[in-house]
This record gives sequence, structure tokens and C-alpha cells, in this order.
Amino acid sequence: MIIESGLVFSLARASAAALIGGLLWVSVPTNAYAQCVDEALREQLIGQRAYRGVVPRLFRKALRHELSAMGGWYAGDLADGAPMYGGAYTFHFTEDLGLEAGYFRTQQSFELLEALHDQGYVDIVEAERNPVQFFLGHLVWSLAYGKVRWLGGAIGRFDFYLSLGGGATVEPGDLGLTGSAGFGMKFYLAEWLALRLDVRDHIREQKRVQLGVEKIVNDVSAMGGLSVFVPFSN
Repeated sequence: MIIESGLVFSLARASAAALIGGLLWVSVPTNAYAQCVDEALREQLIGQRAYRGVVPRLFRKALRHELSAMGGWYAGDLADGAPMYGGAYTFHFTEDLGLEAGYFRTQQSFELLEALHDQGYVDIVEAERNPVQFFLGHLVWSLAYGKVRWLGGAIGRFDFYLSLGGGATVEPGDLGLTGSAGFGMKFYLAEWLALRLDVRDHIREQKRVQLGVEKIVNDVSAMGGLSVFVPFSN
């Protein structure tokens, strides 16, 4: 009886070991196969997405020259709004920092003074349309970079930047210092072309001799335009 019991026990142990070994032999290849399938499926899905429209960021500004033609609207504290136009040259020291020199021109008009003069109420006041010229320099700092999808197509890049500087404002018979600060965005359409949007606050002293007014004003300009980068390729 003792021999038979030992034999049964040995057979049971052998059967259990064989069963466990078989399970391990089946499970290891199955897990490995499943892992391979998962990796292949993941790569296939990523390949199907293919980051459609996404291209490597090939555009670089460092050590390049930027020429901008711009136009927009100028809103004055004391004067009425008027069109504004001009251009700017920027040299980019790095991807983040650039030095800009710009020339802009607008015209000041005072519709209220014109109406008073036309009605003959105030003969001493003559509302002149004075040209105003701005000679400005700015330090431009690209604060952030981003991506935008154009109408569901290719993905383009853009920069958001801050500008700080100053210069001179020239009016007939008057030359004054001007401080300037603002922000803007550039959307890169090609390696050499960008769409540019700018908002600037021009802080200066404005004088109106006819009215005896001498005031520090905050005139705001909003402009857009195109920028060409030289050299044309990175």
C-alpha cells in the first residue's frame, strides 16, 4: 500500500509539472506574438496618421535679414483715425532676438475742428491735415512658437513676439521723442516669406498751438503686411 501511494503521488507531481510546463510554453510565445502584433498595429496607426501636413521646422531666423512692407490704421488720442503705412528692416541675432528699424507715415486730421471752422464758429482754429512721420527702432523678442492648420490642410508655424523701443516723431514744425511698445505675430508661409501682424502703442508729446494743448498721448497703430527673409533659404 505504501509503495502504491508513493507511486500515485509521484505520478501526480509529474502530471502537474508537465501541465505547468505546457502552459508556460504556450503562454510565452503567445505573449511575445501579442506584443509584436501590438507594436506593429501601433506603428501602422501612427503611419496612417502620418502627421498629415506636418513637416519638420525648417524655417530659421538666426543671422537672417527681414524686410517688411506694412499698412494699417492709426488711432490717435486727440486726432481722428487715419491710414498708416511704411516698412521695417530687422536683423535676427538669434531665433529669439532681433533688432528692428522702421519708418511709418500717417496723417492727422481733426474733423471736429474742421466742422467748427466750416460753420464759422471759431475763425482762429484752422484744422490742418498734418503728415506725421515715425522713425523707430525696436528690440524684438520671440516669446513663443506655435502651429496652425490652414483650412484643414498643411500645418504651418507662427511666432508670437513682443517689441520695445522708441525713436522720433516728425510733424510740421515739431520734432519729438516717442516711446513704443507692442506685440505681434508672424505666420511663416515659406522659407523666405511670412505674414506679419503688429499692434503698437506710441507714447509721445503732442502739441496743438491753435488750441493751446500740450499733452502726452498714447496713439495706437494696428498694421499687417508681408516679410521677406534674406537669404531666401536657411
